[in-house]
Amino acid sequence: MTGPADNRLQARNDMAWAISVGGIGVVLFAALLALTWHFAATLFLIFSGILLGVTLNAMSNLLGRVVRLPHALRLTMVCLVVAGMLSGIVFLGGSTIAQQTTALSSTLKSQLVNVKAFLERNGIDTSLFDFGTLSSTSDDGTPAPAATPTPHTLPSAGTIAASGGAIFSQSLKLILGTASAVGNFFIVLFLGIAFATQPSVYRNGLLFIAPAKHRVRAIAIVDRIGETLERWLIAQIITMVAVFLVTWIGLSIIGIQSSFILGIQAGLLAFIPTVGAILGGLIVVLASLASGWVAGLSAFILFLGVHALESYVLTPIIQRQALDIPPATLFAFQILLGVVFGIWGLALALPLMAIAKVMIDHFKAEAAPVAIAAG
Repeated sequence: MTGPADNRLQARNDMAWAISVGGIGVVLFAALLALTWHFAATLFLIFSGILLGVTLNAMSNLLGRVVRLPHALRLTMVCLVVAGMLSGIVFLGGSTIAQQTTALSSTLKSQLVNVKAFLERNGIDTSLFDFGTLSSTSDDGTPAPAATPTPHTLPSAGTIAASGGAIFSQSLKLILGTASAVGNFFIVLFLGIAFATQPSVYRNGLLFIAPAKHRVRAIAIVDRIGETLERWLIAQIITMVAVFLVTWIGLSIIGIQSSFILGIQAGLLAFIPTVGAILGGLIVVLASLASGWVAGLSAFILFLGVHALESYVLTPIIQRQALDIPPATLFAFQILLGVVFGIWGLALALPLMAIAKVMIDHFKAEAAPVAIAAG
């Protein structure tokens, strides 16, 4: 028979054990957050590969509803079609894209200079904005005087060495940046194809990590996440293609020279809800102002029409069964991830929030019968 002293000792031991377990959990959670923060770019890169794999797998499943072929053959057909479309765009419109990209860059730079001059003429301080060396005007809005020519003299050895070092440094940065971008592209491509080739292998491996007593719940959550992402990605691809075509055709009718590349950037930015549409519309309007106020106003009206088409027609019809996230919640989550993780967080905010929403809805559905029984 145990006495009060034994009960108090047991209670203290239980409390000490609970505090120890809680402390270890807090430390592990903090370590996980630190690890996620440090390797955020790598994790986002892997997540992008997963999204590509889900997209290819969803296209393969759609093709399977039309033709009865093995998954590997259907996936090969999808990859060949996508690669053929991209190759056709590059080879048939490569020169057009290059020319329009150069023209668009020059146009945007000149428009930013005009915006800066307009703000300064109206007494607005633009020093808070990083316009770089775009402006060629003086403080009073007049063109800056040309530099006084200096007599031609041979540079010293130190000047030549410094210039050579600067050129080498910039060239090295450009080479490394290009190599990094190309490397990231192939990493995402390899991961996407690998995930799409054997989705069941990676699904079973992910479920194997879950404890046996929670495996049924994990299966339901993983399958629900996969279905949600597949529906959303297919709907998003349709939306992006529609935005590209409408923007391209509309700007061509208005008479904007860089209509094709502007349509491409509008379609790509449509992947980012709200923020992408605003940024794409701003670029379109700025580029169109170079052709006059009529063209700029027409481009703005076109942007409003494309935004209305995307928000009130395509999204309700195509994505009504994919995601149901309040716009304000999504926008706040986008801003949060964009500030913390930069462009990666901004671009991948919606699929990450979709995963979180699936998990929250699942646990809410499980908790509802318990709450009713307790009530």
